[in-house]
Amino acid sequence: MAKQKWTKETILEDAAEKNVSYIRLMFTDILGIIKNVEIPVAQLGKALNNDMAFDGSSIEGFVRIEESDMYLVPDLDTWLIMTKHDEDPDGRVARLICDVETPDRQPFAGDPRSNLKRILAKLADYGFTTFNLGPEPEFYLFKRDDQGRPSKELGDHGGYFDLAPMDIQENVRREMVIELEDMGFYIEASHHEVGPGQHEIDWKYADAISACDFIQTFKLVVKSVAKRNNLYATFMPKPVYGIAGSGMHFNLSLFKGKENVFFDPEDDRQLSKEAYYFIGGLLKYASAYTAVCNPLVNSYKRLVDGFEAPVYIAWSEKNRSPLVRIPVARGLSTRVEVRSIDPSANPYLALSVLLAAGLKGIEEKIEPGEPIMRNIYSMSRQERFEQGIFDLPRTLGEALDNLSQEPVILEALGSHISENFIDEKSLEFDSYNKQVTQWELEKYFNIY
Repeated sequence: MAKQKWTKETILEDAAEKNVSYIRLMFTDILGIIKNVEIPVAQLGKALNNDMAFDGSSIEGFVRIEESDMYLVPDLDTWLIMTKHDEDPDGRVARLICDVETPDRQPFAGDPRSNLKRILAKLADYGFTTFNLGPEPEFYLFKRDDQGRPSKELGDHGGYFDLAPMDIQENVRREMVIELEDMGFYIEASHHEVGPGQHEIDWKYADAISACDFIQTFKLVVKSVAKRNNLYATFMPKPVYGIAGSGMHFNLSLFKGKENVFFDPEDDRQLSKEAYYFIGGLLKYASAYTAVCNPLVNSYKRLVDGFEAPVYIAWSEKNRSPLVRIPVARGLSTRVEVRSIDPSANPYLALSVLLAAGLKGIEEKIEPGEPIMRNIYSMSRQERFEQGIFDLPRTLGEALDNLSQEPVILEALGSHISENFIDEKSLEFDSYNKQVTQWELEKYFNIY
């Protein structure tokens, strides 16, 4: 996924040549929701000169109304023609992903993308040059009703790795892949997942910022292609009771130039000391960063026994039940897979806290202990205690409590993001706790 180096001049030329009429200046809020200011092509020059202001007070968790003015600063390398089809007589739509700056032209502390850049700047302190991410996002496809509204009817009845006719949405997924490839994604795999109507599309790893940009673009493409096919795509972690939830495993690797820092051919497992310490940091701070990597009340309906989602803080080489797994590939492909993240997470914030945890592990030489080779789901509580295996938070409220008490992860978010994130999510959890659910009515109404 080599990126073309764009300049102001080449972007203006490309917009004219490709009949671009509108440009989406995209950014991501603290909750991970993609936002945009759409401008006509006549305003593109102004945007490329970093002169496009917007009202930040209307964005969740950004600023108070008396501090509303913000600037959108396009990352020129993210120039992309979004509209694939040429039927639109009014021309095509392009996008530029933006960082957010304050009126005095400083990076805005509440901008998740700028915050990730702040954490990435610390790589140089450790002698590293690049932090890479390869995500594995899963999603569900539901049918739409006669009015085009999302229904609760699953799109197919297929299972893991099924193909047509069981996977009747195979062609829809292929359409998504083709469109993603046209936009510069290097797709590595596409398949039906465990749940009926559940799918996964994987692409080649990229540097941290680019990888997060790709995740946000991926979500837009998947939802757009699904809608064209009268389907609704959701990245909700657990949309249906009793079947698998959707995860977004993060495959992480550190590089020093062209050298994979996690690889050591002399070690029994071919893992470097830095790899072990990085894993140690991920395990030590897992309870604190879970609120960021699993930010919804619904996220914790996925993190339960029986569906291959991690519930326990441990690591392994082959076992898929722990939080952290080391895939078999070595050499330049040596990586650490964190399995708890779900696709509702803000990727910029999730990667910020994971990197901070791993770097702290390297700094403090935190040993991860021995890998767990048994299926943790089959172990008793006493056996887990003897092995030093502890639970991930079981609710959003518990996760927020852990986050609020851990300085390493709070610093990785910065005070502006952490305070607004905790405030917003605490309100969300409090609102959830006050609800009377259908399950409660069915369970108790006729008994008590």
